[in-house]
Amino acid sequence: MNTSFSFKIYSNTDKLPEKWNELAINNIFLSREYLKVLDLSAPQNMICHYIGIFQNQELVGISLSQFLDLNKLESFGERDKCIKTSVRNFLFKKFSSHVLVIGNNMLTGQNAFSFLDNIDSAQALKTLKLACETLKKDYNSKGKKVHITTYKDFLETEIKKFSIPDFNGIFKFSTQPNMHFDIPENWKTEQDYSNALIKKYRDQYKRARKKADGILKRKMHLEDIIAYEDTIYELYHHVAKNAPFNTFFLAKNHFRIFKELLKDKFLFYGYFIDEKLIGFNTLIKNGKTMDTYFLGYDDTIQREKMLYLNMLYDMIEYSINKGFEEIIFARTALEIKSSVGAKPQKMYGLMEHSNPLINKNIAKLFEYLEPEVDWKERNPFK
Repeated sequence: MNTSFSFKIYSNTDKLPEKWNELAINNIFLSREYLKVLDLSAPQNMICHYIGIFQNQELVGISLSQFLDLNKLESFGERDKCIKTSVRNFLFKKFSSHVLVIGNNMLTGQNAFSFLDNIDSAQALKTLKLACETLKKDYNSKGKKVHITTYKDFLETEIKKFSIPDFNGIFKFSTQPNMHFDIPENWKTEQDYSNALIKKYRDQYKRARKKADGILKRKMHLEDIIAYEDTIYELYHHVAKNAPFNTFFLAKNHFRIFKELLKDKFLFYGYFIDEKLIGFNTLIKNGKTMDTYFLGYDDTIQREKMLYLNMLYDMIEYSINKGFEEIIFARTALEIKSSVGAKPQKMYGLMEHSNPLINKNIAKLFEYLEPEVDWKERNPFK
């Protein structure tokens, strides 16, 4: 029996196979609706393609690719001003400005692909790699030579699937951890969470909650997001450009499009003082998992009101009340997320450079590309 594998590459979601969502059932970030958000409001320096993997003409796998042109960035991040940062920025501009990601550079976790359970995953990955090579040729032919190809964000159990000859010799790396918050079954309210904290962190919780007096938190609907779009973008952009490192900036219409297409699965909360929007956070319902997404705030008020910490507590409260099993807090602000109870999950990826000489020394290059973060893990629970 012929069990040949093949692939098709799609440049927009309108052309995706009818059964696409059947393979995305366990991950909203591979669904047609979410990918449509990328069609309509991907960052300005990002081009997305969607890959269908077929066995005997039947769709058996789906994948997302993102091409990043880092030359189009206004800034890689303005927080750290040092020699190493300058060297890193030079290396990016000169040797690594065109990056092809198999996965989602805007999220943390395995959002690269989904295969049917009963297929040969080695054959599917081999086919995905062929699709990746085709994409690289296409970009090259348009004068956008791909410097770095990376498959991103896998747990240790997931990265083992790449232990096949086709991926031999590709540099395996470990990135900053994904901060993962597990919600025990017996927690039904925020009080259950508070009771589980040791005194030091329960005091932190009470102090933060008291500091938030005078702030009104409000669920914002589509019309609110549209009305406040300028302020929302200013608050987001302030936080984003002060991050230690960036590879993209969201489009201004991103949250509006997200709400239009994902509806109640996308939550947007505004924080107000005297009717002035001073911060916001966003959440995405992904089955029994709650994914935290982008946020923004006025830095002067953030410090005084412990706003960021209060946002973390609000996300935990909502997720407990609504019966979610876990929260994905992603990989920024590791220590403060640790202080509210999130645990680091080690994440892995694969990377290769198109220049053989650089590729031979990619481990050294990686030290510059992935800034080291010095942080201390906290253990807030009894």
